[in-house]
Amino acid sequence: MRVTLSLMALLAALISTAAAEGGPAWDVCVGLTSTPDQRVKACSSVIDTKSESGHRLAGAYCNRGHGLTEKRELDAALSDLDEAIRLAPDYACPYINRGRAYSFKRDYDRAIADYDQAIKLDPSPALAYNNRGESRLNKGDLDGALADFDAAIKRNPNYAMAYGSRGLVYYRKRDMAHALADYTKQIKLAPDLLAYIDRGNVYRDTEQLDRAAADYGEAIRLAPTDARGWRNRGLARLFQGDYRGGVADYDKALQYDPSDAFSWNNRGQAKLRLGDKQGAIADLRKALELKPGLSSAQESLSKLGAL
Repeated sequence: MRVTLSLMALLAALISTAAAEGGPAWDVCVGLTSTPDQRVKACSSVIDTKSESGHRLAGAYCNRGHGLTEKRELDAALSDLDEAIRLAPDYACPYINRGRAYSFKRDYDRAIADYDQAIKLDPSPALAYNNRGESRLNKGDLDGALADFDAAIKRNPNYAMAYGSRGLVYYRKRDMAHALADYTKQIKLAPDLLAYIDRGNVYRDTEQLDRAAADYGEAIRLAPTDARGWRNRGLARLFQGDYRGGVADYDKALQYDPSDAFSWNNRGQAKLRLGDKQGAIADLRKALELKPGLSSAQESLSKLGAL
């Protein structure tokens, strides 16, 4: 599940509330650079001192709810966001943030309903459309998600996450040309680990293996201790017939994530092709230990007489 950060909702809090000056706690409560812990502490101070009212108090609850969501304290976050809505039912911020909390709880229908209300109150923020698209995508509504990501991009043509999310919709529709274009735009705007992996997957599935390996290499460069870049490049190398390179990449993938059964299986398959029978058996058995019933591991061990 992909759920977009809703820091833009904090801007809504600043815009919607009165322009009166706040103290240091208020500045941290609504500050875009505040950490979740800082935000929760500062917004709690604003709320507890009863220094604000109306939309500004609703903003404090909304932003504390955001901080609690970041900390995955979802029930407490929902309580705050409910209170923000009670205080200011015409205020889009808490609906956007509550929708995100519901998304984390996988209650996508409630999330969509909250994004609907946020959009009804203020149809301008790209974030509301993007997040509603994420919930629709998670429900399997590809056409609805696509329409929302289109709307988000129309409102903010530089919204990198919306391009990545729309690229995923196109990928699932097997529209590889549009998926490739969207991932390329995302990388141009804000290159990150997942963007390179996602575009690499498009290249892999369209048998452009050199380009796939290059994108996975960029993912490794950006996040060298994240197993995903290594395991994806390892698979591309196996498809290329580079079994030694594949084993080397899976060595790194398993160093950073030893619980992934498919990495053990794939390294075992590569060792088997390199003639390392005992190494292959050990890896394939580990894959089955982690994922009983993994058919490729079972079949290979059976052929080796080691099941």
